[in-house]
Amino acid sequence: MKHQAVNPYLPLGAYIPDGEPHLFDGRVYVFGSHDEEGGEAFCLLDYEVWSCPEDDLGNWTCDGTIYAPQDDPDYSETYYAMYAPDVVKGNDGRYYLYYAMSGRTFTGPLHVAVCDEPAGRYHYYGCVQNPDGTPYTRKITFDPGLMNDDGTIRLYYGWSLDHSPGAATPEEAKAMEESEEFREKLHYAESMLFSKPMEEVLSEEAPGVMGAFVVTLEDDMLTVKDGPKWIAPGHFDANGTSFEGHAFFEASSMRKIGDTYYFIYSSEHQHELCYATSPYPDRDFTFGGVLISNGDIGMDGRDRSHPAAMTGNNHGSLVCVKGQWYLFYHRQTHKTTYSRQGCAEKITILPDGSILQVRMTSCGLNDGPLAGSGTYPAPICCVLEKGSMPHADRDVHKDDDIPCVTHEGEERFVGGISDQTAIGYRYFDFTQTKELSLFVRGDQTGAYVIFPDSPTEVRLAVSPSEQWEKFTVPLSGSPENGELTLRYEGEGHGDLLKLELS
Repeated sequence: MKHQAVNPYLPLGAYIPDGEPHLFDGRVYVFGSHDEEGGEAFCLLDYEVWSCPEDDLGNWTCDGTIYAPQDDPDYSETYYAMYAPDVVKGNDGRYYLYYAMSGRTFTGPLHVAVCDEPAGRYHYYGCVQNPDGTPYTRKITFDPGLMNDDGTIRLYYGWSLDHSPGAATPEEAKAMEESEEFREKLHYAESMLFSKPMEEVLSEEAPGVMGAFVVTLEDDMLTVKDGPKWIAPGHFDANGTSFEGHAFFEASSMRKIGDTYYFIYSSEHQHELCYATSPYPDRDFTFGGVLISNGDIGMDGRDRSHPAAMTGNNHGSLVCVKGQWYLFYHRQTHKTTYSRQGCAEKITILPDGSILQVRMTSCGLNDGPLAGSGTYPAPICCVLEKGSMPHADRDVHKDDDIPCVTHEGEERFVGGISDQTAIGYRYFDFTQTKELSLFVRGDQTGAYVIFPDSPTEVRLAVSPSEQWEKFTVPLSGSPENGELTLRYEGEGHGDLLKLELS
């Protein structure tokens, strides 16, 4: 019997962002970073691997820790965190893990570990190197994405300054780039990346050091055979190209679908994953479109001023399982950008090769809508908004009066719910659903409006409670699209632990 899948697709206590999904021998494996729940910096924990059978995408299990920062000989007070990794199967049948050893800086060479199986214990193997054996550090060696293209091993990587993702309009972005805030960001990038002024760095190599690049590796999986070749521009080089408005930021990943290469990346807006296509693996890429935004910006008329959730950086890629393509990405929790959870959605590749942007959902990898009966944790919501939700860059918004997915001990819930907070779930099969119960606590005095602004709208009154209390309302109908929206109207603040459909 298949397990029902939800988003996030892993247990709520697992924070595996930057997910690179791969299908190896009948199992789907996700290789990603590992954030600390409620953490205060990126990627503080060891690499874990989660996997599931290809015919049961709701049955994820953890295959254990595969690699720790202390396994790297460069581990120190400067290099203590392992950022977004990827794994590729080499021509020798072994599995190679590529990552940036980061922390206070992330400009060192890309490091490699190796294992005989995808989810076993990896061992340090070396760093990507030039033919003379010296470490390879050309351009900005960050966010590796690997591809074994019929025996040719290609390594994609890169980084670029973004355009100010907190801006709602191009005019606001331009103003921000002329602001003291942007100059501070530039100084931060210089201090993190380089030991000399940015202007000097940018003039070193045509077309500069920012953007996405690719190199080909020798069969030893370490030595650069040729490259780097520039495949996508960063913000400062995108004007006049097909990438203008969606320039490359980070998170390089490559997939081959038929005879076409699809380059998946995080754009200058950070919250969106985009794609570009080419008949070649190392040149002539043309911007294709947005795959997803972790604020649903661009869907249902939403713009940056009204996202469906708090936005932040995004990273992920595609995998095909039994003929269906899925997109993996991540979302933000805890009012920060340092506690990210992996999510996934079905996508459709149209006959012309294009891919339309998809909405965030709560059913993700499931075969269809979620069952209209049973108990569901509140944090599987795909919409969580109150007014204009912020973008989480390096800022922490713990003092902002906004709702968020959070935790206390082993309990995960939606917290900080106040007047006009909207919590949305897509999608349920409401065919047989007759009743909805919410488990809430807090000093709320008001009502949750169920299916607001629809003919089936009902109100569920709630009252203050220090402990989790169950409130129930009958449902006489539901929207045809199967979307469940809860909007709180009233005084005080509260938390939502779970909902029960019966």
